[in-house]
Amino acid sequence: MDSSSSAVLTSPERAAAERLSWPAALRRSLSEAPFFPLIILFLLVFTAVFADWLAPHDPTVGNLRARYRPPVWAERGNPDYMLGTDHMGRDVLSRIIHGSRISLIVATAAVLLAGVIGTTFGILSGYRGGWIDQVVMRLTDAWMALPTISFAILLAALLRPSEWNLVVILAAVYWTRYARVIRGEVLSLKERDFVRLAIVAGCSHTRIMCTHILPNIANSAIVMATLQFGVVIIAEATLSFLGVGVAPPQPAWGLMLFEGKSGLMTGFWWLSIFPGLCIMFVVLAANLLGDWFRVWSDPQLRQL
Repeated sequence: MDSSSSAVLTSPERAAAERLSWPAALRRSLSEAPFFPLIILFLLVFTAVFADWLAPHDPTVGNLRARYRPPVWAERGNPDYMLGTDHMGRDVLSRIIHGSRISLIVATAAVLLAGVIGTTFGILSGYRGGWIDQVVMRLTDAWMALPTISFAILLAALLRPSEWNLVVILAAVYWTRYARVIRGEVLSLKERDFVRLAIVAGCSHTRIMCTHILPNIANSAIVMATLQFGVVIIAEATLSFLGVGVAPPQPAWGLMLFEGKSGLMTGFWWLSIFPGLCIMFVVLAANLLGDWFRVWSDPQLRQL
């Protein structure tokens, strides 16, 4: 069809064309994403979801006659225990597989809870200003002045060790990061014309914060969440390693590091190496993906 006979798209046709372009845009975004972090995080989610079917043994039940079996490729290795066994004869591979579920649940829930708390306080502080801003920011400053791990240990000592208590502890420690960043975004947004027009139109403060402010700071909150995921994984493993996180015999990666440290210098290296590698790869993948998403979501950084 030549240019003289081509018709201009009407509004419905243009909208349909834009909807059809979304799959192409999604494929392009995924093709630009870093391959290694996506694979690592996909394996983490897949392993956590299907842990009951993937694990060859019960992670909490051991066989004392199979204590300290090395990995299958080493001397005295047993094909039934691909990555060896620990001091109680429990399968290391099964414990790592089920440990991925604990790490994913705790980290995801803690990041979401911290994001909700911090974003709420950040919007209230930045938009309302006045004494609300002063109270929230002084509380945030005092909270951030506390050593992170020491503060988390103090909170853990007040609560019984469990997965969900750990979620509350980590959310209570890391919400301040969201509050400070979101407050800065809101201070800029509330001076924009669309917010002033909403005020003139008689919109309530709640409606303005939920309808006009929140969608415009959601991108920053998501970027913060992706960057905090790896930090929370490290914090969860640290607390479990120190004995104030996930309670034994649950197969948390940090707890496995603690139980394997005594055998690290006596030749039982697999007890610490494998869970340590899992923590390292997951944290590295989360940080790389978070950094890519930060650049991808910012048009100015995409031009660099």
